[in-house]
Amino acid sequence: MTLSESRAFLLLLLSFVLLSSLSPLVFYSFLEEKLHTLNSYPGAPRRNISILLWHWPFGRPYRLDGDRCLEMYNISGCFLTDNTSAFSTADVVVFHHQELGRGVSSLPLHLSRPASQHWVWMSLEPPHNNANLTQLNGFFNWTMSYRRDADISIPYGKTMLGGEKKVIQAAPNRSCPVSWVVSRYKSNQARSVVYQRLRNYIHIEVYGKWNKKPLSDKELLPTISKCLFYLSFENSEAKDYISEKLWRNAFQAGAVPVVLGPSRATYEALAPPDSFIHVLDYKSIAELAEHLKHVAADRQAYEKYLQWHHTHRIKTYTDWRERLCQICVRFPRLPARQVYLDLEGWVKM
Repeated sequence: MTLSESRAFLLLLLSFVLLSSLSPLVFYSFLEEKLHTLNSYPGAPRRNISILLWHWPFGRPYRLDGDRCLEMYNISGCFLTDNTSAFSTADVVVFHHQELGRGVSSLPLHLSRPASQHWVWMSLEPPHNNANLTQLNGFFNWTMSYRRDADISIPYGKTMLGGEKKVIQAAPNRSCPVSWVVSRYKSNQARSVVYQRLRNYIHIEVYGKWNKKPLSDKELLPTISKCLFYLSFENSEAKDYISEKLWRNAFQAGAVPVVLGPSRATYEALAPPDSFIHVLDYKSIAELAEHLKHVAADRQAYEKYLQWHHTHRIKTYTDWRERLCQICVRFPRLPARQVYLDLEGWVKM
């Protein structure tokens, strides 16, 4: 072990001792960063990893020229390409499920697959949006998903140590109580049922394609920031599924999220401490509405939901390249001989 490696190892060991009392999620994120730092030290054994993205998610490409992982995310030895002619030399091939499920793209079963090549199934959608999974059994080695138990976990966002400098406005300066942005409204969804009942007790400003009040990217956060609370209602109640509705729409806008999705325990494991209001904590929607009104009228009660800004910060993932680069970070610890014989069973677990 070189001197640099020894110092990195000691730093990692010391950090483990000091931070072992933190929440599992924050500690895991810190450990991942330190392991990446250790691998980046001069003299640390590394190998270049080539990753081929077989098709771009939703048909929206990004530039891959140059050493993107190093230049943008300080991840060395990780090379991305979308040139399918590189199939025979790629270490990893990534397939986004939406294109496979809709038949827009297909697996390259007509090509000779290198024995050491790993295939990755990637999706950020909840289970009911991933169609035609049975036909994919037996082809993939690794999963890439928002789920914590995925081989490569790529959440929409994560909580990190370190407070933000941004000052969050207290209750009296907000011009509306509650807002919600929704484009694909379906009356039979749990979130729609809760909304229809909640609106009987408290005013909710609704935006999005559903009611023909769409917001541009520039308008989204400034509009939400005018409100005390934001309805971070997921369109599906699935394991670990917490989307940009929480990480971007609520947290980045500075509104207190009212959440509906996975269990409180899941939100507590992933979100900042004491940062949200969970719909299922209340016996009725009327009781939830009363709590929102009470917090809105009490400056100290409202600011308790914002205290996490002093000790934690939020990181969001929006660039597919950053997600792909994470494969290289995890690569040394991924199971080399794994095959998903029942991919559908894992997705719907």
